[in-house]
Amino acid sequence: MTQATGRTPAEVMFAADQASRGLGIELVEHGEGTAVLRMTVTPAMVNGHRIAHGGFLFLLADTAFACACNSHGPVTVAAGADIVFVAPAHEGDVLVARAEERSRYGRSGIYDVSVRRGEELIAEFRGRSRSVRAGGGHGTEAGEGGRGTRTDGPGRGRRDDTARETPGTTTKESR
Repeated sequence: MTQATGRTPAEVMFAADQASRGLGIELVEHGEGTAVLRMTVTPAMVNGHRIAHGGFLFLLADTAFACACNSHGPVTVAAGADIVFVAPAHEGDVLVARAEERSRYGRSGIYDVSVRRGEELIAEFRGRSRSVRAGGGHGTEAGEGGRGTRTDGPGRGRRDDTARETPGTTTKESR
């Protein structure tokens, strides 16, 4: 828990996640390296086949992953993720995503998320996380192009302080 808010790092992060909360995703429970979230599939979430669009299933799983990997405290972002869609979900289905930490090593981690409708498996997600060095996190995931983050070429995901240069200053990049 943070002393200033009395909330856990996962609660603080989720409270600021307007995208997930705007879709009705709820943080049901969380602990060290774990999180359980719930979402009801709305009419706006179904595709032309009348099944839940995979992007919404990914978002639910990704949010559970984010809550689990941020439970330890340092700002942690996605380094990559994969999902396997096992069964379709439909409008009105209540989906539950359960995230579990598999491994943490250095600043990296591996997390598995199962998305279920009741006991039925809908999707399996595996996320790879990376803790951001102090001052390097802007609340964006790797590759989202947050201010001061390179997203093109070999330096992808690394800090690029040239985006914050003050006019009239000289940096090693501008010499």
